[in-house]
Amino acid sequence: MSFRRPGIIRPPSEWKSYFLPLTAGCSNNTCTFCGYYGSKLQMREVDEVKGEIDALALFTHRGIRLPHVPQVVYDVAQGWDGKRIFLQDGDALVYPFGQLKEVLSYLNAKLPHVERIGTYATPQDILRRISDELNELQTLKVGIFYTGFETGDDELLQEIGKGVTAHELVEAGRKVKNAGILSSVTVILGLGGVDRSSKHALETARVLTASDPEYVGALTLTLVPGTPLYDQWQRGEFQPLSPFQSLEELTSIIQHSTFTDCFFSSMHASNYLSIRGRLPQDRDKMLGQLQGVLAQKDPSRLRPEFLRGL
Repeated sequence: MSFRRPGIIRPPSEWKSYFLPLTAGCSNNTCTFCGYYGSKLQMREVDEVKGEIDALALFTHRGIRLPHVPQVVYDVAQGWDGKRIFLQDGDALVYPFGQLKEVLSYLNAKLPHVERIGTYATPQDILRRISDELNELQTLKVGIFYTGFETGDDELLQEIGKGVTAHELVEAGRKVKNAGILSSVTVILGLGGVDRSSKHALETARVLTASDPEYVGALTLTLVPGTPLYDQWQRGEFQPLSPFQSLEELTSIIQHSTFTDCFFSSMHASNYLSIRGRLPQDRDKMLGQLQGVLAQKDPSRLRPEFLRGL
């Protein structure tokens, strides 16, 4: 089967990056809330990846377009800042290490001005890599992993099919930090529904404290048609949080998390309220913003439902 280039799904901070696919889909396709649920992982051939790097380098250095290269390569290249590369798709770190090293070495040789390479990385992919491999990736300019923790609640992790325990989330986070690679972690407000809300928030704060990432992004659960969690909701087996209940979870996570120095945000389009700041420095300011909105419970201060998105 020929490789099908995935659509661009990226962290907000990578908006000026060049998106270079190594895989399509996700190796951990069992998460009950995720649009990748049931997807089949595809690996791209190394020679095909190198061919795209060649085309990008030729276009960047000399403005030359090759007729056999997909137009999307040049569309993305035109918006590229020339500094960052983001490896697609759901978890490019699953790419076989020898081939990953070969691609990164080639990329650095052809585009030496690139400053940082980032990728989504599942906790399982991180744990599968020995420390020496992660150290080697760091020397090849891999500078940040984006990892979905989702929750720190062990029972909920099992229910959603995450495939890891809270202890393993912490272990993965520490492993990344020890390799000198930045860690950007996402958690999902409302993932436990009404019944598990308090425990989800407290256990998530505990795991964030123990792993101490440099970045945390809070998303709000969006029920995706075709996923098991969506079907549970349709059957009345899952009760989503109200917008203000999700903000109460966010407040609890910020209150109970302790970081060395973390940029914490809820800027993602899925959220009802956007806040950001450095923790612990901006904790009081951020909690004040949340508590002000929760005290008024004025829906006009929230992002309208029709503007929320993945």
